Amino acid sequence: MATIAPTPPAVQRPQVRREPSSYDALKAHFAAHPEERLRHSHPWDVSRSEIYAEDTWQPVFAEMRAAGQLHWIPESPFGPYWAVVGHKAIQHIEALPETFSSSWEHGGITILERPDDAQLAEMGVERRELPMFIAMDRPQHTGQRRTVAPKFTPTAITEMEAEIRQRTGEVLDRLPRGEVFDWVDTVSIELTTGMLAILFGFPWEDRRLLTFWSDWAGDTELGAVRALDETRWGILQEMAAYFQTLWIERTMDKEPGNDLISMMIHSPAMNQMSPEEFMGNLVLLIVGGNDTTRNTMSGIIHALDKFPDQRKLYEERPELIPNAVQEILRMQVPLAHMRRTCTEDTEVFGQTIKAGDKVVLWYISANRDGEVFDNPDKLDITRENARRHLAFGYGIHRCVGARLAELQLRVLLEEMHKRRMRVHVAGDVERVRANFVHGFRKLEVEITTF
Repeated sequence: MATIAPTPPAVQRPQVRREPSSYDALKAHFAAHPEERLRHSHPWDVSRSEIYAEDTWQPVFAEMRAAGQLHWIPESPFGPYWAVVGHKAIQHIEALPETFSSSWEHGGITILERPDDAQLAEMGVERRELPMFIAMDRPQHTGQRRTVAPKFTPTAITEMEAEIRQRTGEVLDRLPRGEVFDWVDTVSIELTTGMLAILFGFPWEDRRLLTFWSDWAGDTELGAVRALDETRWGILQEMAAYFQTLWIERTMDKEPGNDLISMMIHSPAMNQMSPEEFMGNLVLLIVGGNDTTRNTMSGIIHALDKFPDQRKLYEERPELIPNAVQEILRMQVPLAHMRRTCTEDTEVFGQTIKAGDKVVLWYISANRDGEVFDNPDKLDITRENARRHLAFGYGIHRCVGARLAELQLRVLLEEMHKRRMRVHVAGDVERVRANFVHGFRKLEVEITTF
Protein backbone atom coordinates (compact mmCIF):
# COMPACT_ATOMS: atom_id res chain seq x y z
CA MET A 1 0.00 0.00 0.00
CA ALA A 2 1.41 3.34 -1.03
CA THR A 3 2.16 5.86 1.66
CA ILE A 4 2.23 9.63 1.33
CA ALA A 5 5.59 11.11 2.26
CA PRO A 6 5.30 13.62 5.07
CA THR A 7 5.77 17.28 4.14
CA PRO A 8 9.33 18.24 5.08
CA PRO A 9 9.46 20.65 8.01
CA ALA A 10 10.52 24.22 7.35
CA VAL A 11 14.27 24.67 7.49
CA GLN A 12 15.40 26.32 10.71
CA ARG A 13 16.68 29.85 10.15
CA PRO A 14 20.07 30.61 11.73
CA GLN A 15 20.55 33.27 14.37
CA VAL A 16 21.80 36.46 12.71
CA ARG A 17 22.85 39.88 13.94
CA ARG A 18 20.64 42.86 13.13
CA GLU A 19 22.83 45.53 14.69
CA PRO A 20 24.93 47.58 14.87
CA SER A 21 24.58 49.25 11.50
CA SER A 22 27.80 49.47 9.52
CA TYR A 23 27.72 53.24 9.92
CA ASP A 24 27.38 53.07 13.70
CA ALA A 25 30.16 50.48 13.89
CA LEU A 26 32.51 52.61 11.81
CA LYS A 27 31.73 55.75 13.80
CA ALA A 28 32.24 53.99 17.13
CA HIS A 29 35.50 52.40 16.01
CA PHE A 30 37.08 55.64 14.88
CA ALA A 31 35.89 57.42 18.02
CA ALA A 32 37.72 54.79 20.09
CA HIS A 33 40.72 54.55 17.74
CA PRO A 34 41.24 57.95 16.09
CA GLU A 35 44.76 56.91 15.13
CA GLU A 36 43.28 54.39 12.68
CA ARG A 37 41.45 56.97 10.60
CA LEU A 38 42.43 56.71 6.96
CA ARG A 39 45.03 59.27 5.87
CA HIS A 40 44.90 60.89 2.44
CA SER A 41 47.94 62.95 1.53
CA HIS A 42 47.49 63.41 -2.22
CA PRO A 43 45.22 66.38 -3.16
CA TRP A 44 43.60 64.35 -5.94
CA ASP A 45 43.05 61.20 -3.90
CA VAL A 46 39.28 61.02 -4.35
CA SER A 47 39.01 57.85 -2.25
CA ARG A 48 38.53 60.10 0.82
CA SER A 49 35.03 59.36 2.07
CA GLU A 50 34.46 62.74 3.70
CA ILE A 51 34.10 64.54 0.35
CA TYR A 52 31.05 62.38 -0.37
CA ALA A 53 29.60 62.70 3.12
CA GLU A 54 30.00 66.48 2.92
CA ASP A 55 28.96 66.69 -0.76
CA THR A 56 32.17 68.57 -1.68
CA TRP A 57 33.47 66.18 -4.34
CA GLN A 58 32.45 68.24 -7.37
CA PRO A 59 35.32 70.81 -7.46
CA VAL A 60 38.18 68.30 -7.17
CA PHE A 61 36.79 66.15 -9.97
CA ALA A 62 36.21 69.25 -12.14
CA GLU A 63 39.85 70.24 -11.58
CA MET A 64 41.02 66.75 -12.52
CA ARG A 65 38.88 66.61 -15.67
CA ALA A 66 40.24 69.96 -16.77
CA ALA A 67 43.77 68.53 -16.48
CA GLY A 68 43.09 65.28 -18.36
CA GLN A 69 41.00 62.14 -18.68
CA LEU A 70 42.94 60.10 -16.10
CA HIS A 71 45.59 60.65 -13.45
CA TRP A 72 48.04 58.52 -11.46
CA ILE A 73 47.51 58.74 -7.69
CA PRO A 74 50.77 57.37 -6.22
CA GLU A 75 49.55 56.90 -2.64
CA SER A 76 46.29 56.35 -0.82
CA PRO A 77 45.03 54.16 2.05
CA PHE A 78 43.97 51.75 -0.69
CA GLY A 79 47.30 51.74 -2.49
CA PRO A 80 48.32 53.56 -5.69
CA TYR A 81 45.74 53.77 -8.49
CA TRP A 82 44.76 55.44 -11.72
CA ALA A 83 41.82 57.82 -11.27
CA VAL A 84 39.85 57.78 -14.51
CA VAL A 85 37.60 60.84 -14.42
CA GLY A 86 36.56 61.54 -18.02
CA HIS A 87 33.49 60.10 -19.75
CA LYS A 88 35.41 59.14 -22.91
CA ALA A 89 38.20 57.36 -21.05
CA ILE A 90 35.78 55.35 -18.92
CA GLN A 91 33.84 54.17 -21.98
CA HIS A 92 37.13 53.31 -23.72
CA ILE A 93 38.39 51.22 -20.78
CA GLU A 94 35.01 49.52 -20.22
CA ALA A 95 35.03 48.48 -23.89
CA LEU A 96 38.29 46.54 -23.37
CA PRO A 97 37.38 43.91 -20.73
CA GLU A 98 40.31 41.64 -21.62
CA THR A 99 42.86 44.42 -21.12
CA PHE A 100 41.10 45.84 -18.05
CA SER A 101 40.01 42.90 -15.94
CA SER A 102 37.14 42.87 -13.44
CA SER A 103 38.16 39.51 -11.99
CA TRP A 104 38.27 39.02 -8.24
CA GLU A 105 41.54 37.16 -8.84
CA HIS A 106 43.15 40.48 -9.74
CA GLY A 107 41.42 42.56 -7.10
CA GLY A 108 37.78 42.79 -8.13
CA ILE A 109 35.58 45.81 -8.69
CA THR A 110 36.26 48.14 -5.74
CA ILE A 111 39.21 50.29 -4.82
CA LEU A 112 40.08 48.01 -1.90
CA GLU A 113 43.62 46.60 -2.02
CA ARG A 114 43.93 42.83 -2.43
CA PRO A 115 46.59 41.73 0.08
CA ASP A 116 49.32 39.40 -1.10
CA ASP A 117 50.21 36.14 0.67
CA ALA A 118 52.99 37.79 2.71
CA GLN A 119 50.65 40.49 4.01
CA LEU A 120 48.03 37.90 4.93
CA ALA A 121 50.63 35.87 6.82
CA GLU A 122 51.74 38.99 8.69
CA MET A 123 48.11 39.74 9.67
CA GLY A 124 47.54 36.11 10.62
CA VAL A 125 44.40 35.72 8.51
CA GLU A 126 43.42 33.45 5.66
CA ARG A 127 42.61 34.75 2.21
CA ARG A 128 39.00 35.80 1.88
CA GLU A 129 37.44 36.24 -1.52
CA LEU A 130 33.93 37.04 -2.69
CA PRO A 131 33.74 35.86 -6.30
CA MET A 132 30.65 37.25 -8.06
CA PHE A 133 29.80 37.47 -11.72
CA ILE A 134 30.36 41.23 -11.90
CA ALA A 135 33.89 40.46 -10.63
CA MET A 136 34.58 37.82 -13.27
CA ASP A 137 35.86 37.96 -16.82
CA ARG A 138 34.50 36.06 -19.79
CA PRO A 139 33.51 33.25 -20.13
CA GLN A 140 32.60 32.74 -16.43
CA HIS A 141 30.92 36.15 -16.32
CA THR A 142 28.75 35.35 -19.33
CA GLY A 143 27.31 32.09 -17.98
CA GLN A 144 26.46 33.41 -14.53
CA ARG A 145 25.02 36.71 -15.76
CA ARG A 146 22.89 34.77 -18.24
CA THR A 147 21.38 32.83 -15.32
CA VAL A 148 19.75 35.84 -13.67
CA ALA A 149 19.20 37.95 -16.81
CA PRO A 150 15.74 36.43 -17.60
CA LYS A 151 14.44 38.08 -14.42
CA PHE A 152 15.25 41.48 -15.95
CA THR A 153 14.07 41.17 -19.57
CA PRO A 154 11.56 43.75 -20.89
CA THR A 155 8.80 41.13 -20.68
CA ALA A 156 9.65 40.18 -17.10
CA ILE A 157 9.85 43.84 -16.08
CA THR A 158 6.46 44.57 -17.66
CA GLU A 159 4.93 41.70 -15.69
CA MET A 160 6.25 43.23 -12.43
CA GLU A 161 4.93 46.73 -13.06
CA ALA A 162 1.43 46.29 -11.63
CA GLU A 163 2.76 44.90 -8.35
CA ILE A 164 5.44 47.60 -8.09
CA ARG A 165 2.82 50.28 -8.73
CA GLN A 166 0.47 48.85 -6.11
CA ARG A 167 3.19 48.60 -3.46
CA THR A 168 4.49 52.10 -4.26
CA GLY A 169 0.99 53.55 -3.94
CA GLU A 170 0.43 51.82 -0.61
CA VAL A 171 3.69 53.21 0.80
CA LEU A 172 2.91 56.74 -0.42
CA ASP A 173 -0.65 56.60 0.97
CA ARG A 174 0.70 55.77 4.44
CA LEU A 175 2.98 58.79 4.59
CA PRO A 176 2.20 61.37 7.29
CA ARG A 177 1.00 64.83 6.35
CA GLY A 178 1.88 67.94 8.28
CA GLU A 179 4.91 66.44 10.01
CA VAL A 180 8.57 65.84 9.25
CA PHE A 181 9.73 62.26 8.60
CA ASP A 182 12.74 60.45 7.15
CA TRP A 183 12.17 59.70 3.46
CA VAL A 184 15.13 57.29 3.32
CA ASP A 185 13.75 54.94 5.96
CA THR A 186 10.05 55.33 5.26
CA VAL A 187 10.04 55.26 1.45
CA SER A 188 13.39 54.44 -0.18
CA ILE A 189 14.37 51.53 2.06
CA GLU A 190 10.83 50.20 2.32
CA LEU A 191 10.33 50.09 -1.45
CA THR A 192 13.70 48.63 -2.34
CA THR A 193 13.81 45.97 0.37
CA GLY A 194 10.29 44.95 -0.59
CA MET A 195 11.34 44.60 -4.23
CA LEU A 196 14.39 42.55 -3.26
CA ALA A 197 12.32 40.31 -1.01
CA ILE A 198 10.02 39.56 -3.95
CA LEU A 199 12.94 38.88 -6.33
CA PHE A 200 14.56 36.46 -3.88
CA GLY A 201 11.36 34.98 -2.47
CA PHE A 202 12.74 36.23 0.86
CA PRO A 203 10.72 36.00 4.10
CA TRP A 204 8.79 39.26 4.21
CA GLU A 205 9.07 39.72 7.98
CA ASP A 206 12.88 39.68 7.73
CA ARG A 207 13.20 41.93 4.67
CA ARG A 208 15.03 44.69 6.58
CA LEU A 209 17.93 42.25 6.95
CA LEU A 210 18.59 42.86 3.26
CA THR A 211 19.33 46.52 4.00
CA PHE A 212 21.49 45.60 6.99
CA TRP A 213 23.56 43.17 4.92
CA SER A 214 23.74 45.54 1.97
CA ASP A 215 25.25 48.29 4.11
CA TRP A 216 27.86 45.98 5.65
CA ALA A 217 28.76 44.59 2.23
CA GLY A 218 28.92 47.88 0.33
CA ASP A 219 31.01 50.04 2.66
CA THR A 220 34.58 49.79 1.37
CA GLU A 221 36.00 51.71 4.33
CA LEU A 222 35.06 48.80 6.61
CA GLY A 223 37.36 46.56 4.56
CA ALA A 224 40.30 48.85 5.23
CA VAL A 225 40.00 48.52 9.04
CA ARG A 226 41.02 45.07 10.23
CA ALA A 227 38.74 44.82 13.28
CA LEU A 228 35.72 45.97 11.29
CA ASP A 229 36.60 43.70 8.39
CA GLU A 230 36.46 40.76 10.83
CA THR A 231 32.97 41.83 11.93
CA ARG A 232 31.95 42.41 8.33
CA TRP A 233 33.08 38.95 7.27
CA GLY A 234 31.19 37.35 10.14
CA ILE A 235 27.99 39.19 9.22
CA LEU A 236 28.31 38.16 5.57
CA GLN A 237 28.75 34.54 6.65
CA GLU A 238 25.52 34.83 8.64
CA MET A 239 23.85 36.21 5.52
CA ALA A 240 25.09 33.22 3.50
CA ALA A 241 23.85 30.79 6.16
CA TYR A 242 20.40 32.39 6.10
CA PHE A 243 20.26 32.19 2.30
CA GLN A 244 21.46 28.60 2.46
CA THR A 245 18.21 27.72 4.26
CA LEU A 246 16.27 29.30 1.38
CA TRP A 247 18.38 27.30 -1.08
CA ILE A 248 17.55 24.05 0.76
CA GLU A 249 13.85 24.90 0.82
CA ARG A 250 13.79 25.66 -2.92
CA THR A 251 15.42 22.33 -3.72
CA MET A 252 12.40 20.67 -2.04
CA ASP A 253 9.95 22.45 -4.36
CA LYS A 254 8.27 20.10 -6.82
CA GLU A 255 8.16 22.80 -9.49
CA PRO A 256 11.00 25.30 -10.13
CA GLY A 257 10.16 28.78 -8.92
CA ASN A 258 10.97 31.99 -10.79
CA ASP A 259 12.78 33.72 -7.93
CA LEU A 260 16.52 34.35 -8.13
CA ILE A 261 17.44 31.52 -5.73
CA SER A 262 15.46 28.99 -7.77
CA MET A 263 17.04 30.28 -10.97
CA MET A 264 20.50 29.70 -9.49
CA ILE A 265 19.58 26.18 -8.38
CA HIS A 266 18.49 25.20 -11.88
CA SER A 267 21.44 26.83 -13.66
CA PRO A 268 24.46 24.68 -14.67
CA ALA A 269 26.55 27.86 -14.48
CA MET A 270 25.62 28.54 -10.83
CA ASN A 271 24.29 25.43 -9.08
CA GLN A 272 27.78 24.18 -8.24
CA MET A 273 29.01 27.43 -6.72
CA SER A 274 31.49 27.35 -3.84
CA PRO A 275 30.26 28.88 -0.55
CA GLU A 276 32.40 31.98 -1.29
CA GLU A 277 30.93 32.34 -4.77
CA PHE A 278 27.39 31.93 -3.42
CA MET A 279 28.10 34.63 -0.85
CA GLY A 280 29.67 36.89 -3.47
CA ASN A 281 26.73 36.70 -5.85
CA LEU A 282 24.31 37.35 -2.99
CA VAL A 283 26.28 40.49 -2.11
CA LEU A 284 26.18 41.57 -5.75
CA LEU A 285 22.42 41.12 -6.10
CA ILE A 286 21.63 42.66 -2.71
CA VAL A 287 23.87 45.73 -3.08
CA GLY A 288 22.93 46.08 -6.75
CA GLY A 289 19.22 45.88 -6.03
CA ASN A 290 19.19 47.77 -2.75
CA ASP A 291 21.76 50.54 -2.38
CA THR A 292 21.51 51.72 -5.95
CA THR A 293 17.75 52.21 -6.32
CA ARG A 294 17.37 53.24 -2.69
CA ASN A 295 19.82 56.09 -3.04
CA THR A 296 18.38 57.30 -6.33
CA MET A 297 14.88 57.33 -4.80
CA SER A 298 16.24 59.69 -2.17
CA GLY A 299 18.27 61.63 -4.73
CA ILE A 300 15.09 62.34 -6.71
CA ILE A 301 13.55 64.14 -3.74
CA HIS A 302 16.70 66.08 -2.87
CA ALA A 303 17.32 67.17 -6.47
CA LEU A 304 13.76 68.33 -7.13
CA ASP A 305 13.83 70.34 -3.91
CA LYS A 306 17.21 71.87 -4.81
CA PHE A 307 16.03 72.83 -8.31
CA PRO A 308 12.46 74.16 -7.84
CA ASP A 309 12.22 75.18 -11.50
CA GLN A 310 12.62 71.52 -12.47
CA ARG A 311 10.12 70.43 -9.83
CA LYS A 312 7.61 72.87 -11.35
CA LEU A 313 8.33 71.41 -14.79
CA TYR A 314 7.80 67.88 -13.44
CA GLU A 315 4.49 68.93 -11.88
CA GLU A 316 3.27 70.64 -15.07
CA ARG A 317 4.57 68.11 -17.62
CA PRO A 318 4.35 64.52 -16.35
CA GLU A 319 5.25 63.25 -19.83
CA LEU A 320 8.83 64.25 -18.94
CA ILE A 321 9.01 61.63 -16.16
CA PRO A 322 10.87 58.94 -18.18
CA ASN A 323 13.58 61.42 -19.13
CA ALA A 324 13.61 62.84 -15.60
CA VAL A 325 14.53 59.35 -14.37
CA GLN A 326 17.60 59.32 -16.65
CA GLU A 327 18.61 62.80 -15.55
CA ILE A 328 18.27 61.90 -11.86
CA LEU A 329 20.44 58.82 -12.44
CA ARG A 330 23.05 61.08 -14.03
CA MET A 331 22.97 63.52 -11.11
CA GLN A 332 22.66 60.96 -8.30
CA VAL A 333 24.95 58.21 -9.52
CA PRO A 334 24.38 55.41 -6.96
CA LEU A 335 27.89 53.87 -7.13
CA ALA A 336 30.73 56.39 -7.25
CA HIS A 337 33.28 54.04 -8.80
CA MET A 338 34.15 50.67 -10.23
CA ARG A 339 37.65 49.26 -10.38
CA ARG A 340 39.52 47.35 -13.09
CA THR A 341 43.03 45.87 -13.13
CA CYS A 342 45.26 46.27 -16.21
CA THR A 343 46.45 42.92 -17.60
CA GLU A 344 49.08 44.23 -20.05
CA ASP A 345 50.99 47.44 -20.64
CA THR A 346 48.79 49.74 -22.68
CA GLU A 347 48.31 53.41 -23.53
CA VAL A 348 45.11 55.32 -22.78
CA PHE A 349 44.71 58.97 -23.76
CA GLY A 350 48.46 59.55 -23.70
CA GLN A 351 49.07 57.75 -20.39
CA THR A 352 50.92 54.43 -20.11
CA ILE A 353 49.12 52.03 -17.81
CA LYS A 354 51.22 49.06 -16.73
CA ALA A 355 50.18 45.47 -16.20
CA GLY A 356 48.93 45.06 -12.62
CA ASP A 357 47.97 48.72 -12.18
CA LYS A 358 44.72 49.43 -10.36
CA VAL A 359 42.39 51.48 -12.56
CA VAL A 360 39.44 53.18 -10.81
CA LEU A 361 36.58 54.41 -12.99
CA TRP A 362 34.88 57.35 -11.30
CA TYR A 363 31.36 57.27 -12.75
CA ILE A 364 30.43 60.08 -10.40
CA SER A 365 32.86 62.31 -12.31
CA ALA A 366 31.97 61.10 -15.81
CA ASN A 367 28.33 62.02 -15.23
CA ARG A 368 29.39 65.63 -14.64
CA ASP A 369 31.73 65.81 -17.65
CA GLY A 370 31.11 69.15 -19.38
CA GLU A 371 32.41 67.77 -22.69
CA VAL A 372 29.35 65.50 -22.78
CA PHE A 373 26.71 67.28 -20.66
CA ASP A 374 26.05 71.02 -20.92
CA ASN A 375 25.85 72.77 -17.56
CA PRO A 376 26.45 69.39 -15.88
CA ASP A 377 25.89 70.46 -12.27
CA LYS A 378 22.32 71.54 -12.99
CA LEU A 379 19.33 69.21 -12.98
CA ASP A 380 17.58 69.48 -16.36
CA ILE A 381 14.77 66.97 -16.84
CA THR A 382 14.50 68.02 -20.51
CA ARG A 383 18.18 67.20 -21.18
CA GLU A 384 18.29 65.52 -24.59
CA ASN A 385 21.29 63.28 -23.91
CA ALA A 386 20.57 62.35 -20.28
CA ARG A 387 20.66 58.68 -21.30
CA ARG A 388 24.39 58.96 -21.93
CA HIS A 389 24.98 58.77 -18.18
CA LEU A 390 27.20 55.99 -16.85
CA ALA A 391 25.30 55.36 -13.63
CA PHE A 392 24.79 51.73 -14.66
CA GLY A 393 28.29 51.29 -16.04
CA TYR A 394 29.10 50.50 -19.66
CA GLY A 395 29.95 47.47 -21.76
CA ILE A 396 29.62 43.82 -20.74
CA HIS A 397 29.31 44.68 -17.03
CA ARG A 398 26.49 47.21 -17.41
CA CYS A 399 24.01 46.68 -14.56
CA VAL A 400 21.82 43.66 -15.31
CA GLY A 401 18.96 45.19 -13.29
CA ALA A 402 19.02 48.61 -14.97
CA ARG A 403 15.53 48.28 -16.47
CA LEU A 404 14.03 47.28 -13.14
CA ALA A 405 15.67 50.26 -11.41
CA GLU A 406 14.34 52.61 -14.10
CA LEU A 407 10.84 51.14 -13.71
CA GLN A 408 10.85 51.56 -9.93
CA LEU A 409 11.99 55.17 -10.23
CA ARG A 410 9.48 55.99 -12.98
CA VAL A 411 6.60 54.45 -11.03
CA LEU A 412 7.58 56.40 -7.90
CA LEU A 413 7.49 59.72 -9.78
CA GLU A 414 4.23 58.80 -11.53
CA GLU A 415 2.49 57.76 -8.31
CA MET A 416 3.71 60.90 -6.53
CA HIS A 417 2.38 63.00 -9.41
CA LYS A 418 -0.96 61.18 -9.40
CA ARG A 419 -1.34 62.19 -5.75
CA ARG A 420 -0.13 65.75 -6.49
CA MET A 421 2.52 65.16 -3.87
CA ARG A 422 5.24 67.78 -3.41
CA VAL A 423 8.05 66.72 -1.07
CA HIS A 424 10.14 69.40 0.66
CA VAL A 425 13.47 68.84 2.38
CA ALA A 426 12.62 70.01 5.88
CA GLY A 427 15.31 68.80 8.26
CA ASP A 428 18.53 66.82 8.45
CA VAL A 429 20.27 65.67 5.29
CA GLU A 430 22.89 63.02 6.02
CA ARG A 431 24.87 61.41 3.22
CA VAL A 432 26.60 58.05 3.11
CA ARG A 433 30.24 58.31 4.23
CA ALA A 434 31.86 56.04 1.64
CA ASN A 435 33.73 56.19 -1.65
CA PHE A 436 31.78 53.35 -3.30
CA VAL A 437 28.07 53.55 -2.46
CA HIS A 438 26.91 57.13 -3.01
CA GLY A 439 23.70 58.28 -1.44
CA PHE A 440 21.70 59.35 1.58
CA ARG A 441 21.55 57.93 5.08
CA LYS A 442 18.83 60.33 6.22
CA LEU A 443 16.61 62.83 4.40
CA GLU A 444 14.02 64.55 6.56
CA VAL A 445 11.09 65.85 4.55
CA GLU A 446 7.55 67.20 4.74
CA ILE A 447 4.75 66.70 2.21
CA THR A 448 2.49 69.35 0.73
CA THR A 449 0.19 69.33 -2.31
CA PHE A 450 0.73 71.07 -5.65
